[in-house]
Amino acid sequence: MPGGATTIRELLAGGGRSYSFEFFPPKTDEGERQLWTAIRRLEPLHPTFVSVTYGAGGSTRDRTVRITGRIAQDTTLTPVGHLTCVGASRAELRVVIGSYADAGVRNVLALRGDAPRDAVEWTPHPQGLRHADELVRLVRELGDFCVGVAAHPEGHPESPDRDTDAKYLARKAAAGADFAVTQFFFDAVDYVGLVDRAAAHGSDIPIIPGIMPVTNVRQIQRMAELSGAAFPSDLANRLHAVEDNPEEVRRIGVDYACRLCAELLDRGAPGLHFYTLNRSTATLEIYQTLGLGAAV
Repeated sequence: MPGGATTIRELLAGGGRSYSFEFFPPKTDEGERQLWTAIRRLEPLHPTFVSVTYGAGGSTRDRTVRITGRIAQDTTLTPVGHLTCVGASRAELRVVIGSYADAGVRNVLALRGDAPRDAVEWTPHPQGLRHADELVRLVRELGDFCVGVAAHPEGHPESPDRDTDAKYLARKAAAGADFAVTQFFFDAVDYVGLVDRAAAHGSDIPIIPGIMPVTNVRQIQRMAELSGAAFPSDLANRLHAVEDNPEEVRRIGVDYACRLCAELLDRGAPGLHFYTLNRSTATLEIYQTLGLGAAV
């Protein structure tokens, strides 16, 4: 890990910046080949860590654990293991945590997780956990893991307001979380507001902003709607005007992301976390434009 640190906790505590990438588990052999192409193209950037998500409702748990373990064993990258409460008992969660440890994965992102797509509302497993702070405590009980959690600049869709959401983040920090990674967003003001609210509730863990470069207009708008992120109307108008030209869409999306990243770093963000959608081109272009490679 950059700077001689062995965990994300140590890197951030030493004042270093974390630059990281997130992937999702592919559903097909072709999708897995695309994933590994992206991983190999991004590996030379020496990111602080990479992570692989669960599918909705924990549907890809086994594949996620397998791919994360392979990253730990077959690459120079530091993987962060995703872990959610959805559809899992305490005993099953202990097994997953043990699987990560056996693969040499010492950094875990502990999430409550989203309900399965066909569920009316989120329902805990009868022998499981209800909240992410409980999962943080469970991971802490099972070994010396560095634990990350989720944060929401615009508030979690189920939270009544942003201040209440910040209280939940502070609760996760009190349970032993070392850092947080945010949902993607498009306005630096929302990130700064989250940091201030979390601090007001006694949380001082580093909060790494999540960035999703726009490379497909409809896909990002759909994801924004599901996550509750506000898609800027000026950006939407510019993108819709060229949506039949993929290269121009990516150029506009990368330019917007570059300006957002630069503002976030200027405002004291401890790094950047890129949601890659298993593609590397946009992330590489942002790195080159901002000169991040030399800082990693």
